[in-house]
Amino acid sequence: MGASGPSADADADGSDGTDERGAPTDASHESAGRESNAGEGADARDVVVPLRLYKTVTVFSTLFAIVFVLGGFVLLDTATDRATADVSEIDPALAILGVAGIVGGAAVYAFSTRFRAEGMGKPKDESDEPSNDG
Repeated sequence: MGASGPSADADADGSDGTDERGAPTDASHESAGRESNAGEGADARDVVVPLRLYKTVTVFSTLFAIVFVLGGFVLLDTATDRATADVSEIDPALAILGVAGIVGGAAVYAFSTRFRAEGMGKPKDESDEPSNDG
């Protein structure tokens, strides 16, 4: 990220991430997570959270993703009469709702994978991967 990142701005204006009373500001907590991920490419989008919050996000996002995907397949199955209906007999609204449920479940799960607990390693950073420099 270089010298123009959030920590450089804090050093330039003399601020140490606290308000006038000395209490930590929300921005200092957010920038701490971003600084640990700075310069890591796609991993810079990871959100580092406390372990308790990580567990909660993981449990509920997985639960919602499963419910959305299974519900989407049930709706799609109902709309197509177990894939035996002719094209003219398909309920398009129910079919679209089913596909939307499947896509929604996948999106919930995909976004939940961005969360990491403090101290969690990143398996993609291991040296056993070949370099892409030719």
